[in-house]
Amino acid sequence: MQEEGYIKFQSRWTQKAPLPYAVIQELLLWRQKMYQHHLLGAYPDGIGFGNISQRYQENQFLISGSATGNFPKLGPQHFSLVSDFDIAKNLVICEGPIIASSESLSHAVIYQECPEVNAVIHIHHMDLWEKWKHQLPTTDESATYGTPEMAREIIRLLKESSVREKEKIFVMAGHQEGLIAFGNDLEEAGVLNLKLIDIL
Repeated sequence: MQEEGYIKFQSRWTQKAPLPYAVIQELLLWRQKMYQHHLLGAYPDGIGFGNISQRYQENQFLISGSATGNFPKLGPQHFSLVSDFDIAKNLVICEGPIIASSESLSHAVIYQECPEVNAVIHIHHMDLWEKWKHQLPTTDESATYGTPEMAREIIRLLKESSVREKEKIFVMAGHQEGLIAFGNDLEEAGVLNLKLIDIL
């Protein structure tokens, strides 16, 4: 787990004031639900895991900031707006009171490839990861979190598997414990995660 939470992309971050509470209210609600089920949070060493995002405008999206997993509750000051990205340059452009999550590229390519998707939730859960690896659509083990390779693997899954139309949740084989769910809204993505917990 030592690498968990480290940002691997190049960041062009502009520090700005938080967005109004009303803009991120639903994000806060579903982040709290995931936190209560230990799907987002922090390991005993304090390193946070998991992140949550929501489409803002076109391919821009709001995402929980880096190193926010260890906070029991988040507020507007814990979210960043990703305004642009470049996989080839491993670049994320973001603004807000905090730098965007280390998994921003993974969220970005889902919004780019799927105009119908408005929410993405990345969770960690060892039992779910072990149970569903290669049962649900699964990325290649060579792709690690927060890298262009992972972003390209996600694009491959969206194009070559049934995940976009059917499951809307996939396992990250090269990112231990990691799964990503997405949906038309935060409720759809969140419920997908909670259903997996219910059938463990």
